[in-house]
Amino acid sequence: MNNLSDIAVVILNYNGRDFLKKYLPSVIQYSGDAQIIVADNASTDDSLEVIKQGFPEINTIILPENYWFAKGYNQALKQVKAKYFVLLNSDVRVSENWLQPMLSLLESDSSIAACQPKILDDKSPEYFEYASPAGGFIDYLGYPFCRGRIFDTIEKDEGQYNDTIEVFWACGACMFVRADIFQELGGFDDDFFAHQEEIDLCWRIKNAGYKIYTCGESTIYHWGGGTLNYASFRKTFLNFRNSLAMVYKNHSPEGLAKDIFLRLILDGVAGEHYW
Repeated sequence: MNNLSDIAVVILNYNGRDFLKKYLPSVIQYSGDAQIIVADNASTDDSLEVIKQGFPEINTIILPENYWFAKGYNQALKQVKAKYFVLLNSDVRVSENWLQPMLSLLESDSSIAACQPKILDDKSPEYFEYASPAGGFIDYLGYPFCRGRIFDTIEKDEGQYNDTIEVFWACGACMFVRADIFQELGGFDDDFFAHQEEIDLCWRIKNAGYKIYTCGESTIYHWGGGTLNYASFRKTFLNFRNSLAMVYKNHSPEGLAKDIFLRLILDGVAGEHYW
């Protein structure tokens, strides 16, 4: 049995008192000896009081301002000592034995730098979740896609993704990552703010010679849209902007100008749908 004390489960929170009250109990119940840490992004609600009164066993990191997702995790994880980080959204319900298969996978192959579990929708648990339910891939133009969802069509979970395979990127709602590699690569790109920063990190991990996996033996349930609603204008803007920035940063020099030009055309056409 692998040692769960090697893991730090770090939940980034901003004004998420209701999510903490709803979802922390499952994390506490099913995480064994793993550290559980809430990193608070200068919440203006009573999140810290909720933790103090209801979950005194939880460690907290209090950030001086709201750094949002990318920089918030970067700042918080500088203060965490562990072999493996689990970056877990505050709106996630975990299930029994969710950590052990992930830890066993990471321990089995030192070239696996990050991985994710199977992610179902906490609102409709028989269906996959929207973000990246069973591991993500990327096409030659840098457009991300994932197993379990095609555009806005969500698949029903019928065991089709209970496998463990290599993928291109792991979902930021629940990402397991080797702490030394996360820090060595500089963590998330602060400029991404939120959205697709996990794909950018995974691309950099791949470029450094490591692998990303999805593990269907572990299951969690994600409420989704707790930071920015899936249909919000700002999320749409960040997805377009960050996706282009990610391609520019990580694409091989060969063919970059052509692919960026094609992306600008296709993004312009897609943008008409939103605006």
